[in-house]
Order: sequence, then structure tokens, then C-alpha cells
Amino acid sequence: MHRPIDESGHGTGGGAGRGPVPPPYRPHPVPSAGPAGSWTDPGDGVPDPGRVDPRVLGALLARHGWRRRGGPAGRYGRWTPPGDGPGGGTSLLVPDTLAFPDSEELIGEALTALARSGTPAAREVLTGLAVPSDEIRWWREVPPGPAGTVPWPAQEQLRAAARGVLLAGALAVRGRAGYHGSRHRSAARAALDAVLVGTDPGGRALTAFLPVPPGRPLAVRLHHALHAAREAVDYQRATNGMEAFDSAVEAGVSRELTEALVALVRGTEGVRIALAWAPAAGVPDGCAARPEPVEFSPGDLPALREASARYLTDEPSVPVRITGAVVRLRRSGPRGGGTVKLRVLGGAEVGHVRVALDEEAYRTAGHAHLVGLPIRVVGRLESRGGFRRLADASDVVPVQVDEAERDRLMKSLHEDLDYFEEACGPGE
Repeated sequence: MHRPIDESGHGTGGGAGRGPVPPPYRPHPVPSAGPAGSWTDPGDGVPDPGRVDPRVLGALLARHGWRRRGGPAGRYGRWTPPGDGPGGGTSLLVPDTLAFPDSEELIGEALTALARSGTPAAREVLTGLAVPSDEIRWWREVPPGPAGTVPWPAQEQLRAAARGVLLAGALAVRGRAGYHGSRHRSAARAALDAVLVGTDPGGRALTAFLPVPPGRPLAVRLHHALHAAREAVDYQRATNGMEAFDSAVEAGVSRELTEALVALVRGTEGVRIALAWAPAAGVPDGCAARPEPVEFSPGDLPALREASARYLTDEPSVPVRITGAVVRLRRSGPRGGGTVKLRVLGGAEVGHVRVALDEEAYRTAGHAHLVGLPIRVVGRLESRGGFRRLADASDVVPVQVDEAERDRLMKSLHEDLDYFEEACGPGE
């Protein structure tokens, strides 16, 4: 369900008289399934004025600190950038509707002025128009360097921690778990490929733009997970109990998220994370129209670290039946059991697993490897080590595949003979 666009500052006059709103001679453009242009397209990077809804433009201007200084409601508004006084600085004349003959021309002039401005507030508005996106912004209070700069390690820490928060949200979209380990990691990383990033000149803030689609599920999951993490920390600090972190898993809290928050807070006086929905897409069900920023401080670190350790030890092993191609074999001598490494083809959302096998099962895996066949094995995917190890393996059997797949596996075998590591003597 989409709710009306509602950003502070948009749609209010500055003392001018209010005339009747003219009839809508043509409707506002409806966002298409794809983005209204691409930020990386060749050219000047300015969206097509004919595809820009003036209500969306006004909502984005208000969100990024622009001030509406006047203009009759329902007709036009004059917007000034952040920091400008009432009488100075660059201003934009933006229509409130497309009903006027010159509306598209005015929008085009406003977009050109934004593109020429080059300020962060202008770039973020253009990004939100070119690629309708939910926005996640991080702020870190860190000691300033010379002339208000931020040391390089602090900027790297912000970027790495922010990526960790996004990755934790992407993992939670795939499934709820206190500890994901290597499960779903490839899909979660791929989900971040469409994310756009904007930086603050001072180096203390970072903004991620999550295009809608495909990023809306990730934004919604992070909205719930961050607030659940904040509530769980408050409960732990008030009662010394960790029960709230257990229930927060369902909201998307995990070891990955708590570790990212620890990295974000460490070395700062505090951090703040804010989320804003794409005006063109509306507000998702079950979410606040204007979510309150979530704040964490150094005093929250003990609770976050304890929760991280708890998630690591409490996540149970997972019974699985895995089909995989043998890419490595190793044992200490010519007889006995050994360890194999499988490239997982099905049965678990991990890339590779290691499996300890007895002598007979190891021999079966070796023969399958030589003839280019995958094997199927039953066992428990252990959380220890990040769900990269299969314990209590049994029922190891080769799996028949079609000729094309078998040829591909054989080609892979010949290209990677160095992976065949069965030793011929002890100590290898």
C-alpha cells in the first residue's frame, strides 16, 4: 500500500495569497517499473523533465535540507539550498503541479541548476530523481582532523561498517538466523550491486541509495532490524538480560548486524542511522512514514558484543542433503579416511563445504572426482566455522548427470589438477 507523499516543507506557502488551483490538464507521471533514467547514462546526468513528478521533486528538496521560501500553495514554490538565508543564494522555482503550460520548462531549469550546483544536497536530489531510491544515511561522531577533515582510517571504517550493515540486511531478507555464516552470502552480496553511494565532504556521513526495485525488501528489513537491535540493547542495559536479542532475530538482527554495529560505533562518540523512503514509491506496509533515526553510543558496545558472541554459539547446526562436485581430496596416507572439499551444487545455500569421510566414503568420492561426477552426502551443516563444514557425513553416493554437465565437470577437473591433493605418504 502506498501512502501520499508527505515531506516537511513541501506544499506550504510563504505568505503569498492562495488562488484557486487550476484543473489538472494532464496527470502527474506515474513511475514506471524501471528507474526514470540512469545515473550512469552518458550525457549531463539530468533526468528528463517530462518524467519528473513535481511533488516528488519537492519532497526530495525538503528531505535534503532545501527550504521553501514562498510562492502560492498549489502553484509555485521558491526553494533555497541548505544554509542560505531568506534573501540570498541560489534558488529554484518549482511548480507544484504539471497543469501549467510552463511547468515542464521550470522543472528543466531547476534540474539544470541542481546539476550545475555540484553540492551534496543537489546531487542527492538528482540521484533520488534519476533512480527512485530508499535512502539510508550513516553519521559518525569522530574527532576532527586539521580543518575539519577526517583521517583516512575513519573514512574506511565508516564505509566497511556501512557495507556490513547492508550485507546483514540482505542476509536477513534471504532468511532469519542468529548467525548466517557463509549461507546465502553470494546472493546477499549480489543484492548490493545496485546500491548507489554518496559521501559527505566532511567524511563523517555516508548515504546509500537503494533503488526501488530491487532494494525495497532490503530497506524494509533493515528498518525493522535496526529498531529491534536498539530495543534489545536498551533491554539488556536496563535488565542485564539477553532475551530481547533472541526475539530480535525474527526482525532481522544477527551476529552479522551486531558485528557491523560494533565496527560502526568503535572509536566514535556515537553514530546515527536514518532511513527515508523513496517518495515516488510510497511507504511500505508496516513501516513508519518517517522513521526515527536509530542511535548507538560507545556505552552500547558491551551489549552488542555479548549478543554477537551469543548468536555465534547458539545457532544450531542444520541437517542437509548436499549435492556437490569434489574439488579437493586430502588424507595423511595411502589408506584410511580423509577430507574432501565440495563445490555445492544444491541442498544448501553455501558455496563450498569440507567433509570428513571414512575410507570407503573417501574412495567413493575419489572415484566420482576422477570420472567427473558429483556426489550426494547427508550430514549436519555446522555453525562452527561459518557453516562451511559438514559433520556426521553418511550415505555418500555418486550422482548421475547428463553428458553436457559431465563434460563440464571433467573440463574443470583437468584445468584444476592442483586441487587433487591426496598425499602418498605421512606428513603431506
